[in-house]
Parts: sequence; structure tokens; C-alpha cells
Amino acid sequence: MIIIYHRDFKKSYKKLPPKIKEKLEDRLRLFSKDEFSPILNNHALTGKYKGYRSINISGDLRAVFKRTNDDAMFVKIGSHSKLYG
Repeated sequence: MIIIYHRDFKKSYKKLPPKIKEKLEDRLRLFSKDEFSPILNNHALTGKYKGYRSINISGDLRAVFKRTNDDAMFVKIGSHSKLYG
């Protein structure tokens, strides 16, 4: 699987504290090995994100992505309330 990062995702990533960046990188490594690992809580979204999926990074932090054939494009990262509120 190829993981692609949207520019909005990269922009948000740069603003994250180092410990959260490290946690995100760990989760993305796990995602590339087993995208449906229970730790990630990979689930489909509805509403304005219909067609997208989300994984848990830590606590309230989520990463939103769109899955196509062999690619996963990560488009957003943020708190649950910031993304869905």
C-alpha cells in the first residue's frame, strides 16, 4: 500500500508537538502493516466526510484518509471536535 499525504495533512502535521508526531508515525507504520488493527479503530465516516475513513492516533486525535485501490491518502489530522464539530 502507498500512503500519500495531502498538503493540508502536512501543514497540520508540522504544527504537532514532537511526542504527538512520534505517536502518529507509529500509528502510520502500524497502518501500513495492518490497516484494520484494533488499536487504530479504522472506521468509515458519514456526513461531510462520507467516503472517507478515520483512524485513532491518540486520545482525541484522529487522522482522516481516503482509500483507493493500493493508495491511502491522508487528508486531515485533528481533534475529534475540530474535525467533526
